[in-house]
Amino acid sequence: MFCKGAAPLRHLLKKGPLTQARCLADGWRSDVEEVKRIALGDDPPFSTIVDYYFNKAAPYAEEAIKAQTVRTRMPVELKDRLISGVLSDLKPCNSVLSLSFPLRRDNGEIVTIHGYRAQHSQHRTPCKGGMRFSNEVHEDEVKALAKLMTYKCAVCDVPFGGAKAGVKIDPRDFSDMELEKITRRFTVELAKKGFLGPGIDVPAPDMGTGEREMSWMADTYKNTIGVTDLNSHACVTGKPIVMGGIHGRTSATGRGVYHSTNIFVEDPEYMEMVGLVPGLSGKTCILQGFGNVGLHTARYFHRAGAKIIGVIEWDGTIYNPSGIDPKALEDWKLEHGTIRGFPGATETDEDLLEGECDILLPCAKEKVITVDNAHKIKAKVIAEGANGPITPAADEILIANKQLVIPDIYCNSGGVTVSYFEWLKNLNHVSYGRLTFKYEFDSNKHLLQSVQSSLESRFSGKIPVTPTPEFESAMGGASEKDIVHSGLSYTMERSGKKIKETALQHGLGVDLRTAAFVLALTKISNNIIMAGFTFT
Repeated sequence: MFCKGAAPLRHLLKKGPLTQARCLADGWRSDVEEVKRIALGDDPPFSTIVDYYFNKAAPYAEEAIKAQTVRTRMPVELKDRLISGVLSDLKPCNSVLSLSFPLRRDNGEIVTIHGYRAQHSQHRTPCKGGMRFSNEVHEDEVKALAKLMTYKCAVCDVPFGGAKAGVKIDPRDFSDMELEKITRRFTVELAKKGFLGPGIDVPAPDMGTGEREMSWMADTYKNTIGVTDLNSHACVTGKPIVMGGIHGRTSATGRGVYHSTNIFVEDPEYMEMVGLVPGLSGKTCILQGFGNVGLHTARYFHRAGAKIIGVIEWDGTIYNPSGIDPKALEDWKLEHGTIRGFPGATETDEDLLEGECDILLPCAKEKVITVDNAHKIKAKVIAEGANGPITPAADEILIANKQLVIPDIYCNSGGVTVSYFEWLKNLNHVSYGRLTFKYEFDSNKHLLQSVQSSLESRFSGKIPVTPTPEFESAMGGASEKDIVHSGLSYTMERSGKKIKETALQHGLGVDLRTAAFVLALTKISNNIIMAGFTFT
């Protein structure tokens, strides 16, 4: 088994039992019981939650990797140690940057800003992960989210390692000028220390940040460390279109929540497990969080025929058993700054997380379903649009009750998938479809003319061939948004199929989270082993 600071693997068999025992104590199994004890408590740290799910999936992954690895000439004992060692190395973060810098506020006051960037794994580069502005940011959370990002990328076959960044501020307490200063200084600090670059580490928007902050980061990198880098704009994703962003990025996470849920809701076997009829049409949904993720999730569910009967926000809850129109609610919130008072629903003090519905969509924050309320959840399907909305103890209750949880590392991976498309677009220096639009239009036009000519020569006389509205719409070729939507749909469908296969292979039933973690750990470990990773 590999352990940090140990001799290379090829020498381990020559070591005495004491050294081997010490390595074993440092392996991924060493803290399993302690992690389990903390994770199943009332309010576990987010990092412990991630480690708990890792520990739960690791034994399945270990067996799967042993069955898949083709390095059969290696002695069995050494191969077992190699696999266990690779899994051990996936638990901690590879690199964590903690920094602080002064900010002169608009009124002349000097305050100290604290920020973090964690890189969990470089098995694939660059590292990828969002940057959030929040008073809740701390090093432990950033490290945990970086781990989650690694697994999320692996589940969806996005070739990035996981990372995460956070600046400990409430953006509402700072002016636009101050936020720009903070963002640009944080960018310089990351770049100077090797935590930013198109081939090194590529942040994206997260809580409290958006296109504006990403444009500041890209501009700062381009004009400092990346001044001679042709690909400098690929240092971040989630940028505005005019700065190399991509159409469809804003709605990507919500669209991913829709696709991932639909894939399982359309599956007769899973719907039979939870006692629902297949199909989204007519399903009742309750949504927590009406921000970017929640808004677009609601839109896509609404278009598919589902009814959003309740919306939970930080300042109020609204309910309408006949359904809430997401577009009308969005317009109201933009005008009034709140969902309260919306004429298309009634305000309620009821905790709608526990309300009667088919599908629950927690798209706001972590740890909202806990051991205290999990047994009260009535939804048959819970789709995790947010990161970590369900604690491990609650997860075990939901599994025991045969409720289907679509896990965050798959459900909300639409954002990083489309970020990957944006990164590729920036490296290629051309937008999707630009080189083929005219060619595809002419080809389709010639096809119709050929069909018409063939019919007229066969039957003699004028026979007009009229394209259907759908074909006519597609004649000009796919737009960038069409390509992004198609790529995202394909990615979610393929990943969902692999999660189903993994769950079936290991007899996990409705425990899709463990299946997703097993899939991720297996992919990453095989990648490291087959690449001939060098252990020091």
